[in-house]
Amino acid sequence: MGYRLSLTRREFLALLGAGSAGLALGDYGFAAENKDKKPPNIVLIVADDLGYGELGCQGNAEIPTPNIDSIAASGVRFTSGYVSCPVCSPTRAGLITGRYQQRFGHEFNPGPQAAQNFGLPLSETTLASRLKSTGYKTGMVGKWHLGSKAGYTPLDRGFDEFFGFLLGGHPYLQPGGPDNPILRGAKPVEEKEYLTDAFAREAKAFIEKHKKETFFLYLTPNAVHSPMQATKEYLSRFPTTGDQKRRTFSAMLSALDDAVGDTLKALRDNNLEENTLVFFISDNGGPTAETTSGNGPLNGHKGGVRDGGIRVPFMMQWKNHLPAGVVSDTPVISLDIAPTALAAAAAKVKGAKFDGVNLLPYLGRNSRREVHDALYWRFGNQYAIRQGDWKLAIFGKNAPELYNLAEDIGEKTDLAAQKPDKVKELREKLMQWDSKLAKPLWQTRRAARPAGK
Repeated sequence: MGYRLSLTRREFLALLGAGSAGLALGDYGFAAENKDKKPPNIVLIVADDLGYGELGCQGNAEIPTPNIDSIAASGVRFTSGYVSCPVCSPTRAGLITGRYQQRFGHEFNPGPQAAQNFGLPLSETTLASRLKSTGYKTGMVGKWHLGSKAGYTPLDRGFDEFFGFLLGGHPYLQPGGPDNPILRGAKPVEEKEYLTDAFAREAKAFIEKHKKETFFLYLTPNAVHSPMQATKEYLSRFPTTGDQKRRTFSAMLSALDDAVGDTLKALRDNNLEENTLVFFISDNGGPTAETTSGNGPLNGHKGGVRDGGIRVPFMMQWKNHLPAGVVSDTPVISLDIAPTALAAAAAKVKGAKFDGVNLLPYLGRNSRREVHDALYWRFGNQYAIRQGDWKLAIFGKNAPELYNLAEDIGEKTDLAAQKPDKVKELREKLMQWDSKLAKPLWQTRRAARPAGK
């Protein structure tokens, strides 16, 4: 695609500054220059259905989120950070593999019956498996949604430890039923604590247990996904919020922020902050009508390829290795997380066919280089491509829509009629990408192709 996966040491240090002087580039990114120094721990936090506009660092003063905001303050926040799908399971499939999930047929959320029979294809290698093979202790806490039958669960896909649930949704206040129990490893347990708090507890316990080892923690709370449930303690933080749904959402987000704070505190208390690479991202845009999770100033919502469905809070920190307080508008995507983590870990991944890019060489304070030639989406009969500031979107048999996101972040002014050459260029590029993808593993009838395909 035309991007570089490595830099010379001089170029790298010029981009990242003196704080990175202890590192050098390795096979796919970084390798520790001091062979006795441990590679970094990696903590990947994935929120569920958290809209672009709901965090303090994203401009929302209504709901305090100081702990999540601290990741941005201590590191890099991407204002054009995307996921590879506007719904949960496909995004997680792309995230955990570093590959467009449409390449291996994981295009849609599985329905109830399909969820019992399908999962992330065994042809794909997860980030957890790759890190485990390099000596990392690997743990997952939260929502999986990538397969529930034998051979497809977290313990089968590279995780040493698992506490959470396997399917797509779960209540917060009642223990899991027999169809989707809370599991410790492979055994159902009765969980009496508010589920977001329970996940925070388990994340802290994993860090404490493995503080003298090198670990990967995949923390995936189901907050702020429906059902709308919160404790009295969290609700009491928002006494003046009149709309009950919005008040409950606020309480759920506050609980999520506490969980992130507890996880970060566990790193600090164990003197692990400076040797831990932390990512925070949402799995898709907010389903505003259902939960009030808002995506402003973007247009659209969960389930669609307008930016409100696919552009999300996305930030990372690695204290004393990455610059602090950087805000980057360079388009990046969740597929970049796996190769970035593997580069930081100096993992040998020759032969891996990632669509994501190691972001570390691009994160200098003054770096404005493009990471990707283009980003792509296909979700049934919805298609989109972003190249630079331009975005082309196609919805079924409707005419293509063209937007300049630098001038029109809300996708309000369709420029397709004024820019036919740009429409043709982007559509051809999009369809070339589409021609290399697999058919979906589930949903037997494929939605209609775009007009002109």
